[in-house]
Amino acid sequence: MNSPRINQERLWQTHLDLARIGALPDGGCSRAALTDEDRRARDLFAGWCREIGCRVSVDRVGNLFARRDGVENGHPPVACGSHLDTQPHGGRFDGISGVLCGLEAFRTLHDHGITTRLPLELIDWTNEEGVRFRPGLLGSTAFAGRIPIDRVLATVGTDGARFDAELERIGYGPAGAAPHRLDSFFELHIEQGPILENRGARIGVVTGVQGIRWLEVEIEGVDAHAGTTPLPARHDALLAAARLVDRARAIGLDAGDDARVTVGRMEVAPNSPSTIPGGARLVIDFRHPEGATLDRLEARLRQAASDAADSSGTRARIAKTLEVAPVAFDPACVAAVQAAAEARGLPSLRMLSGAAHDAMQIASVAPTAMIFIPCKDGLSHNEAESATAEDLGAGCQVLLDVLLQRAAKGAVA
Repeated sequence: MNSPRINQERLWQTHLDLARIGALPDGGCSRAALTDEDRRARDLFAGWCREIGCRVSVDRVGNLFARRDGVENGHPPVACGSHLDTQPHGGRFDGISGVLCGLEAFRTLHDHGITTRLPLELIDWTNEEGVRFRPGLLGSTAFAGRIPIDRVLATVGTDGARFDAELERIGYGPAGAAPHRLDSFFELHIEQGPILENRGARIGVVTGVQGIRWLEVEIEGVDAHAGTTPLPARHDALLAAARLVDRARAIGLDAGDDARVTVGRMEVAPNSPSTIPGGARLVIDFRHPEGATLDRLEARLRQAASDAADSSGTRARIAKTLEVAPVAFDPACVAAVQAAAEARGLPSLRMLSGAAHDAMQIASVAPTAMIFIPCKDGLSHNEAESATAEDLGAGCQVLLDVLLQRAAKGAVA
């Protein structure tokens, strides 16, 4: 490869520097979108970008863009990036590495005085995690035109604050520029799973993102006294929920290795130790890369909810509250990632993403691909989330090579 080498030590130090903002006792970070911690992270990132001559701008929903001019600046930019917001007990790499590896790629080009033919752009997408403002991926979804901007601005957070008011408060909007075209988009991310580590691969060549659906199941039984109501006479909502959880797992296993079925949230009423639960509400999250399989899973899970309710003398109401179609990334962009990994002698693996990412929204408006790097034990959304400096450096090098290949077709020194 003719592209220059990134500075691995600088990249690692940049991660450490950013991790001080919203630092948690066990090594993680907490930076919910549009909080003071998010503002400090944005300010630091924007300052780093300006130091290497980038022009920084913000759109109406607070997405932050750092543009590096090329020779043909009338052409849409080749873009990369991810997000700086975190989970409440988040790590130092989820999302952050995609932004900071892009920064290191830009710094390396700056160090070597390289100007690409097409402009480059580095993006921090607003509110990817969806911790404070729901749903997640709000910034990239709005940029792609898949949700009205006014609806995003009117979103009320879990703390009662409005999205537009918080943008204004931290100094990042909401009177920003309108969305613009991208030539292409590349997002680097930790895998958030164990596959790369288990297979000994350094680079995940991500071919797409599996589809996601949520079914919210509300089970209505009858509150009754735990000591006086015979077992056969009960209308126990929690019993129905428990049977449904067990059946949901079996349905997922039946659907094959690519299926994911999870119940991660349940509310029980009245939640008293001496009262038979008269109400239960749970969310079934199920995922698969094929739409037809998602349809079959949904039908079976709906039937399982009805059966669990019938067997427990309760009633079930079922509503689909989330539907995200499977996404296939651009074949040329995917091939560029694989070629860059092979050229650097880095063992790679073609794979799907099991988690949602900003890239899946941007794929609807620009050719897109993702680069995964391993994370220890596949652990993420956890303070113990960890990636090595070497794997970060390898992923960053592939990112730089791909950006140059897409934006340069031969760079101008």
